[in-house]
Amino acid sequence: MHVNARFWDRLAPRYARMQVRDPDAYERKLAMTRAFLGPEAQVFEFGCGTGTTALKHAPHAGHVTAIDCAPAMIGIARQKAAEAGIGNVEFRVGDLADMPDSPGAYDMVMAHNVLHLLPDRSGALARVRRMLKPGGVFVSSTACAAGAPRLFRWVAKAGHALGLLPLFNLLTADGLRAEIAAAGFEIVEDWRPEGGRAPVLFLIARKPA
Repeated sequence: MHVNARFWDRLAPRYARMQVRDPDAYERKLAMTRAFLGPEAQVFEFGCGTGTTALKHAPHAGHVTAIDCAPAMIGIARQKAAEAGIGNVEFRVGDLADMPDSPGAYDMVMAHNVLHLLPDRSGALARVRRMLKPGGVFVSSTACAAGAPRLFRWVAKAGHALGLLPLFNLLTADGLRAEIAAAGFEIVEDWRPEGGRAPVLFLIARKPA
């Protein structure tokens, strides 16, 4: 199992118990996202963790397919879906790069707290664009920690080099916006919560029709 999957597998039980750090910001992101959903919407999420966001959006969409590299995360997500009686979400163990090619299959693709963990963002963004229908939207919430304290940056790099932590790319908000635009998206919503512990950039970007 890859270091990322091992790390998130070990973390899954504690991750599932964690409370949302900024409930108001989270609810605003949910509301902004739902403005682009509808009863027939086909949604795909990668890096879904224990499925909280996928399950929050499921009542507002036609079907949600959500994947994560960590089997323990997916196990918890499936249990949560069963307990909530939500039947229009399919949780799978997987990585975006390993998914079957499905051009134009989705109205929305979501990636929350995951873009900064990817070794090949440009490849992932190209895959996302291909998966979306013309006019479909890509929704992301991403840590942009290039300006984080030096100790945090050192721990992130050293931990990954030693195989103890997943890759954590130290992004800037402007750099991420440029990457998404260069991948062929038009950014239609751009919001940064204020007062949080870490700088986060929430974007909704549209594939041209």
